[in-house]
Amino acid sequence: MWLKFSAFIKKPKCQTAEVGATVVFEAETEKADARVRWQRDAKDITASDKYVISAEGNKHSLTINNVAPEDAAGYAIIAGASKVKFELKITEAEADASSGAPAEAPAAPAQASETNGHAPDNGSGMQKELVLSSTGGNITFVAKVCGESLLKKPTIRWFKGKWMDLASKSGKHLQLKEHYDRNTKIYTFEMHIIAAKANFAGGYRCEVTSRDKFDSCNFELTVHVEVIAEDAHYALWLMVSPCSSTDGGEDSGELDFSALLKKRSVSTEPDVDVWEILHNAPPSEYEKIAFQYGITDLRGMLKRLKKMKKEEKKSAAFLKKLDPAYQIEKGHKIKMQIEVANPDAEVKWLKNGQEIQPTGRPVYKVLVWLGISHYSFSCSSRYIFESIGNKRFLTINNCSLADDAAYTCMVGDEKSFTELFVKEPPVLIVRNLEDQMVMKGERVEFECEVSEEGAQVKWEKDGVELTRDESFKYRFKKDGCKHVLIINEATKEDSGHYRVKTNGGQSLAELLVQEKDLEVYQSIADLTVKAKDQAVFKCEVSDENVKGVWYKNGVEVKADARTHITHIGRIHKLTIDDVRPEDEGDYTFVPEGYAFNLSAKLNFLEVKIDYVPRQDPPKIHLDCMGKTADSTILVVAGNKLRLDVPITGDPAPTVVWTKAEKHCIPQPWWFDRISHIHFVVTDSGGRVHVESTKGHCIFTIEGAERQDEGVYSVIVRNPAGEDTADINVKVVDVPDPPQAPRILSVGEDSCVVQWDPPLFDGGQPVLGYVLERKKKKSYRWMRLNFDPYKETTYEAKRMIEGMAYEMRVYAVNAIGMSRPSAASEPFVPVAPSSEPIGLCVDDISDTTISLKWRTPEKVGSAGIDGYGVEYCKEGTDEWIPAFEGLTERTSVIIRDLPTGERMQFRVRAFNVAGPSPPATLPQAITIREIMQRPKIWIPRNLRQTLIKKVGETVNLVIPFQGKPRPKLTWTKNGEPLDPKQVSVRNSDTDSILFIRKTERKDSGVYELQVQIENVEDKASVTIQIVDLPGAPQNLKVADVWGFNVALEWKLPKDNGNCDIIGYTIQKADKKTMEWYTVFEQYRRTNCVVSDLIMGNEYIFRVFSMNMVGLSTEPFWAPRLKYPPSYKDHDFSEAPKFTRPLVNRSVISGYNATLSCSVRGIPKPKITWYKNKMDISNEAKYRMFSEQGVLTLEIRKPCPFDGGVYTCKAVNASGEDTVECKLEVRCKYPASHSTLSESLPFMIYKENVE
Repeated sequence: MWLKFSAFIKKPKCQTAEVGATVVFEAETEKADARVRWQRDAKDITASDKYVISAEGNKHSLTINNVAPEDAAGYAIIAGASKVKFELKITEAEADASSGAPAEAPAAPAQASETNGHAPDNGSGMQKELVLSSTGGNITFVAKVCGESLLKKPTIRWFKGKWMDLASKSGKHLQLKEHYDRNTKIYTFEMHIIAAKANFAGGYRCEVTSRDKFDSCNFELTVHVEVIAEDAHYALWLMVSPCSSTDGGEDSGELDFSALLKKRSVSTEPDVDVWEILHNAPPSEYEKIAFQYGITDLRGMLKRLKKMKKEEKKSAAFLKKLDPAYQIEKGHKIKMQIEVANPDAEVKWLKNGQEIQPTGRPVYKVLVWLGISHYSFSCSSRYIFESIGNKRFLTINNCSLADDAAYTCMVGDEKSFTELFVKEPPVLIVRNLEDQMVMKGERVEFECEVSEEGAQVKWEKDGVELTRDESFKYRFKKDGCKHVLIINEATKEDSGHYRVKTNGGQSLAELLVQEKDLEVYQSIADLTVKAKDQAVFKCEVSDENVKGVWYKNGVEVKADARTHITHIGRIHKLTIDDVRPEDEGDYTFVPEGYAFNLSAKLNFLEVKIDYVPRQDPPKIHLDCMGKTADSTILVVAGNKLRLDVPITGDPAPTVVWTKAEKHCIPQPWWFDRISHIHFVVTDSGGRVHVESTKGHCIFTIEGAERQDEGVYSVIVRNPAGEDTADINVKVVDVPDPPQAPRILSVGEDSCVVQWDPPLFDGGQPVLGYVLERKKKKSYRWMRLNFDPYKETTYEAKRMIEGMAYEMRVYAVNAIGMSRPSAASEPFVPVAPSSEPIGLCVDDISDTTISLKWRTPEKVGSAGIDGYGVEYCKEGTDEWIPAFEGLTERTSVIIRDLPTGERMQFRVRAFNVAGPSPPATLPQAITIREIMQRPKIWIPRNLRQTLIKKVGETVNLVIPFQGKPRPKLTWTKNGEPLDPKQVSVRNSDTDSILFIRKTERKDSGVYELQVQIENVEDKASVTIQIVDLPGAPQNLKVADVWGFNVALEWKLPKDNGNCDIIGYTIQKADKKTMEWYTVFEQYRRTNCVVSDLIMGNEYIFRVFSMNMVGLSTEPFWAPRLKYPPSYKDHDFSEAPKFTRPLVNRSVISGYNATLSCSVRGIPKPKITWYKNKMDISNEAKYRMFSEQGVLTLEIRKPCPFDGGVYTCKAVNASGEDTVECKLEVRCKYPASHSTLSESLPFMIYKENVE
């Protein structure tokens, strides 16, 4: 497949024309200056009488005059890297239609190479098919996206069906890869299906998005299994059918899929009823059949199958089978239930054909007999099997993906099938990756946290998946929910964007690797040695891993018996034993990988004894300038200052060093006298050293500081004379840190920062500045520029909108980089919102105007603080604010405008980043009220009669329109309203009629009249006030026979202003006077009351009912007595225990129960005693009474609970007691037979292997 961003906003379409007609193909490009080419059969078309090519702005057309049959061909238009193909078909007269020329053969595959590697563009939207065969059953789908106009990498997703994201299914049979070609700027995405199976068939979809751009393509994959007779081998044929590409209209961002595959005829298969196949198939085969026939909505399939009435054969073993399928989320509990015909039947549960055996911890089985009911269960850490009567349950705790399987319940030879689908929740990224900047060779750790332990994540670098290689460059670490990517010894090639992906999200971070600057802690120094002595050159650098090479006069020094080269940590040494004259020269140390060197000179000192006494005056030789030689020496703070002054004189002169202090008389600062050739070193403060040799005096300061700066004088004396020289020493250092930077302005992803230069430049001009930024909640600073920036105002970019940042600055001079400045105040990059949309005039009058608008499309993370509205007269640019401050509403009324003036209005949205572009009305508005006909808008609920109960409130809001403000008049039944009873309130847009407490007399027709001059409109509302009805009239007994009575009555005089909807008839026995409802909402005015008792006297009454309720007073009927009367029978009975308590012996620690049964009328009161002490209120005991069966439960008895237990029953007719003895033992009995006879339930333990 080939995906690209098209340069066309309108593409030519395939056309069909008759011979001799004129055909015009039109296209529109995105850019007006785009150059296009027209082709016919991959050859360019030139303008002629036959072909007319025209271009107008971004509109291009190709006109073919007098078309002939040979013009039927494939055409194309090319603009840049986009190519759109289309066809022209020629039809002849109807007589020739049946014998027309054969259709064009599909384009050969070689056409793809003629389009510079681009797949042909399916501009016509026709469906095409591709048939591929592979001996291994593999297929690769390739999608390419042209990234010339993209700011960032597009996002592509592969789906199967409607909802299955294939990114989470990567594994043995499915692999997703991606690649980016920097030369052609093409993104390539691949989906590999390995060892395809029959259930891989179905509908697939590819979606690509890039910000607001989107496109997709659907295609079908069909897997055929063909049997070859000779070898009886299976060959897999993969057939892919791409469906029509969803263009998305104008909002699709001009993303389109090119034509994918070449046309080929497909053999039609006979129609099959998939639902009939599913109807008769077991649930374990549902997914296979669904994929085979292209059903992707599995949930919808299951719902439809449940609705289908399936005629099942009556099962002899099952009363109710398992549901066809179950669905549960990962980590939840699922419970499956069946009903068997035989309560004692044994069932087996199978998972994927294997019997489920509880493993791990021991299994406990509990059997309880309560009358005829039977209950048992067995459990383990994963599965629980329960049996209650004829119901069997299988409970699976903490479902995982391993539980997604087919399950079977077996009773004998009969089976019940179901399938369990375990849905895995998406894994979310809780803590995102952070940007990092490290030095070369350091260790890098990218850490994120996901929402679920053990989740699978994928790491990518610049869009390429990272894997564990043999060099162990990348290491992946898991610690619960934390995932860490470790990069050992980072290099410049490791710089880039790193991404971590889960099936529910992703996180991106940037890594910058910077090379370290090698610092010299101690440089090599010049040496002067005598013959046979040892010369040692030593230097110290900042990186102990850096190697180096020693050179003498440009020739590499090799180690030998006298020359030793050592490297220990950061120290490099060159040692020369038994120094000879030929060892004199310039020695240089060059560190590997760095473009600088350290040099020093080895001077060979040859001692000669001169016996001829002579005297030469002392002389200082500095640049041959004589006695008054001046020179300036620069030294970096912290480095060693070494002043080597050549001197002559005989005898050897005495040397005096002085330093001139400001405003002070020069005085000796350091003094050293030498009377012989040998040198004497005196230490002043541990930093100053002096050494003298023949012809040289050397002054050294270790670790120069700023206060060491000044003018140094050297004085040499001997009996023959004296000489002096001044040396100016200047100590330079890195500059002081700049002041804290200030944020001048912020944008959507940028900010402008400004700072002041440092107070002290270190003695050298400031070359520039280096800036760093970090997120407020982070501790890692990221460098923004590596070359010094000379200005003091900088625009930082590539920031995340809505994220808080801080900035700091370094000053750089020739010596180095200063300490960082203080961090700036935290700031948040935000951008002004887009302009408000939909600005329009809502209303207008002689002095006011009402405007309304909608929220801007782009708001940003800063939100909107409010809106500012301005206006000006037509022809001027002086915009006047309509009001002070901002408004948060999206509508406003501007008042006090000049009548008749033409005004222009605009609205801007404001946030912390400033105002948005203005939204302006398309034309000026004349401030003048426009006449509007009056119109009343009756609400839908008032178009019918409004019914209210007496005492309720009536509040009618009737909206209307009309300008200028109309005159409103209310009437009731044609008469004016009573202001004491009815209140009316009118506004510019509606009228409100209000009745606080309604009465029956408020019923009627209310009419509203709206009038403007001679134009009016009327509307009416009908109000009905209803109340409770009156009692029925003339209730009488019409007839009496057997156990029945016939009653009659008449309608009530007052129906409550609404229809009577029924009657309620009640009867009462004179003895009890308890009323019982015989009929409710009875609609007739006569009824027959049955089931009366002879000898009893009855009273009847009738209530009338309407929509409000029952009448307040009933109408009574005369008393009615049935002969003969009978004496009531006395059923009272004293309590008597029908089954006594039984002596019990129980085991300590297990609950025990004592049971007995009692009979008595009325129900007796039961009291339990232990050793004649009432135990009714003790928490250790529980008492139950059900249908005369009394039970006392003793929770986990101990030997102390043994004793005599008594049960006492008392009622008005007498009392009765029963007692028993309870023995509590500490050890189990030798056998279970005695225990099973005495306990109502039994617990035993089985060890399951």
